[in-house]
Amino acid sequence: MATRPTLHSQLAAMIKRKPITATPETTLREAVQMMSEHRVGSIIVAEPESGRPIGIFTLRDLLHRVAAKSCDLDQMVMAVMSDSGLLMLNWRSTVYQAALVMARHGVHHVIVVDAAGKLKGIVSQEDIYELQSGGGKAISGAIRGARDLEGLIAAAEDIRKLAMRTLAEGGAAEPLTQMISTLNDHLTVRLIELTKQEFELPKVRWSWLAFGSEGRYEQTLSTDQDNGIVFAAPPDQAKAVREALLPFAAEVNKRLDACGFPLCKGNVMASNPQLCLSVEEWHARFGSWLRSSTPQALLDATIYFDFRPIYGEEELAGELSEWLRHNIPSATLFLRFMAENALRARPPLGMIRDFSFDENKDYPHTIDLKASGARLFVDVARILALANGISATSTPERLRAAAEKGKVGRDDVGAIIDGFFFLQQLRLRVQQEGTPMGLANRVDPEKLNELDRFVLKEALKQAKKLQGRIQMDYRL
Repeated sequence: MATRPTLHSQLAAMIKRKPITATPETTLREAVQMMSEHRVGSIIVAEPESGRPIGIFTLRDLLHRVAAKSCDLDQMVMAVMSDSGLLMLNWRSTVYQAALVMARHGVHHVIVVDAAGKLKGIVSQEDIYELQSGGGKAISGAIRGARDLEGLIAAAEDIRKLAMRTLAEGGAAEPLTQMISTLNDHLTVRLIELTKQEFELPKVRWSWLAFGSEGRYEQTLSTDQDNGIVFAAPPDQAKAVREALLPFAAEVNKRLDACGFPLCKGNVMASNPQLCLSVEEWHARFGSWLRSSTPQALLDATIYFDFRPIYGEEELAGELSEWLRHNIPSATLFLRFMAENALRARPPLGMIRDFSFDENKDYPHTIDLKASGARLFVDVARILALANGISATSTPERLRAAAEKGKVGRDDVGAIIDGFFFLQQLRLRVQQEGTPMGLANRVDPEKLNELDRFVLKEALKQAKKLQGRIQMDYRL
């Protein structure tokens, strides 16, 4: 039985049929006839010999460029096809990357090519929304069409309502957190676009980065901001570029707060000068952590090593990822300290009773589903990814990649991921109830039904099993 694609799947998994193509010399009449016969809304124009895509002709083009202007149907399709800004992605790119590219450019299709640039297929917005809960398409359209902050504030509220509705209808944690992350990304992109118009930014390459749960595509209903900026500039110009970017970053942070993403209490935000750095400055900062292995460095690594680009020049984030993949496997002492740190928090499983409880005086007899649950999976997955050159940032994808490399049992990884997602689902359910901030991730096991208590216990056992993996690897 084929596995249903997710937002983290490669685009190759989304290609449902062989693409319908035309040559530049194909007439409009022939192109329209092919679209009708195959019941498709678009046709790719490709070079006949190389198979390289050079344009796309859609029903939208037919209506606006042909019918509206009474064009001659016997003219060649290359005269009316869309070729400017033709968006092509490698078939090993993720569905999520395609969704983000479409949102950034306001287009409805991306063309998928292989490593040689040969056409393999086409993926549409509709294909992607089929993977998500209903309502996402309308919200994404509203975000794209927003002209001011008020429009984005309304869209942010719609995202939360959709998430809560989907959760109430029994939506699973993985597609739900992916949906929340996708729409939040779209909103952030549009907010940056609008804010950028009000500032005279330096003419340098830069990228807005997401850290933490946002960087892992694992946002829940209760999440604050974790972001930064990477830019390209010579060392002698870095300070000036940073000073020019910081007011813009502060305004973006302020407006994200207005949209329901609270300012980070730890100041993990792009408006922090320490998080608005050149590529070389980020390298230096990462390198200092690898060499020092102090408690603060270990804490910083758990936040910042889960980064990914949201807006701007993605290649800059790619340079940071490549630097990490090249340098961290040899930082064995740092990885060992990370493993020790990850093992400090243990699953709250009791010796006599089913569960044990921390010493939280405000909320006794509760379990912290984040700090004593989901975090255990996140921390181990991060170590496995860093130690084995795995580029994925999401916890389940890191675990699946680790299993492919033989670092986690192939027979075990499914149950481990299921355990992680049950904890995420339980967190979402708690947050849906509108509990106070201090209880946003806490649950009293006694208030759960018998089945949920049983599954919670089994999920925590999977966390214990996963911790045993790095305990053995690092002989701790």
